[in-house]
Amino acid sequence: MPTVAFHTLGCKVNHYETEAIWKLFEQNGYERTDFEKTSDVYVINTCTVTNTGDKKSRQVIRRAVRKNPDAVICVTGCYAQTSPAEIMAIPGVDVVVGTQDRIKMLDYIEQFKKERQPINAVGNIMKNRIYEELDVPAFTDRTRASLKIQEGCNNFCTFCIIPWARGLMRSRDPEEVIRQANQLVQSGYQEIVLTGIHTGGYGSDFKDYNFAMLLRDLEAKVTGLKRIRISSIEASQLTDEVIDVIDQSNIVVRHLHIPIQSGSDTVLKRMRRKYTMDFFADRLNRLKKALPGLAVTSDVIVGFPGETEEEFMETYNFIKEHRFSELHVFPYSKRTGTPAARMDDQVDEEIKNGRVHKLIALSDQLAKEYAAEFENEVLEVIPEEPFTEGGEGLYSGYTDNYMKVVFPATEEMVGKIVKVKITKAGYPYNEGQFVRVLDTVHA
Repeated sequence: MPTVAFHTLGCKVNHYETEAIWKLFEQNGYERTDFEKTSDVYVINTCTVTNTGDKKSRQVIRRAVRKNPDAVICVTGCYAQTSPAEIMAIPGVDVVVGTQDRIKMLDYIEQFKKERQPINAVGNIMKNRIYEELDVPAFTDRTRASLKIQEGCNNFCTFCIIPWARGLMRSRDPEEVIRQANQLVQSGYQEIVLTGIHTGGYGSDFKDYNFAMLLRDLEAKVTGLKRIRISSIEASQLTDEVIDVIDQSNIVVRHLHIPIQSGSDTVLKRMRRKYTMDFFADRLNRLKKALPGLAVTSDVIVGFPGETEEEFMETYNFIKEHRFSELHVFPYSKRTGTPAARMDDQVDEEIKNGRVHKLIALSDQLAKEYAAEFENEVLEVIPEEPFTEGGEGLYSGYTDNYMKVVFPATEEMVGKIVKVKITKAGYPYNEGQFVRVLDTVHA
């Protein structure tokens, strides 16, 4: 039986697509093996969001070539899409496929075996207007399933290379989304994470169907689905209609990841983001009315070209005032090929690092304060894995509002929804006491 090994760099979408590519190999009689072992085929799913992503991707490709010089080395993903020539120049690379036509990967591998000529199968992603269907009926991870609903982005923020790697916005057929969601629930998943490159933009390329309608349909047509989590949504996509749906829904969780990137209108303008801070504040206030106890997590870029101390403090104070529950903080790094990399006024590394530390300290404080609101409350948690740092019989999992909880549980509870009392709030995790397993028999 031929073997295939995978290595995935980058985001949730890449991890989703690796699972989909694995399914294609599985249907063709392959066995999956560990990337550190000798394999007949290595598939490296690359990332290009930063220059470091490129570098890491190259390192992993070289590692695969060293593992088995006779293997077929196949490179796919975002870095493959933007820089196929750079990848083809690495000795030992046999097949390069970008972020489309993954469905043909096995054909290219067979062709390579016959002809022994390297294949560059990367085409112009900007011309693509069709969503590429890739089926993922189940995941290697048993507890949370991702469901990719769209591809590409039309925003062209000045710091970002992704539209060039993923192409323009294209949405998945709603019937396919519903079918796949039903399949995941039948495989035993209680929670589905809706994901994409620009998830909330779903439907903007359709005439009469949008993201709010998809959320409604998922709730109405997917029997037994207990939780919908939106992996990330832009403030501009949180329309009144979407907020209404979230307000009325019984299964959209009390957690939203809304990338802010900066809390300063002047920086946002240089980033070419599509909102002002007044608008962002208004969306947050409406959401918190619709979902009391809502956790809002976010991404922030610190030290964007030209960022002054005042602009940074605007970001700091906005996040503090609106009590975000956790931040992912990134120092701005130049992405070759983007307008921001060519801007004057690049911020000094030391200043950047100081600001990053300030925001991380704020994030830790806000996360603790948010968790403290739920001390002694009973919340619903899906246990995911044994928690090894605290002795026997402990498992960790996430509440609907994305708090990590560690509590006594058993292997049988993994992937089910259980009621847990938060006995000690904290960050990065809370301690809990098991109350009971939620009855999953459908009424």
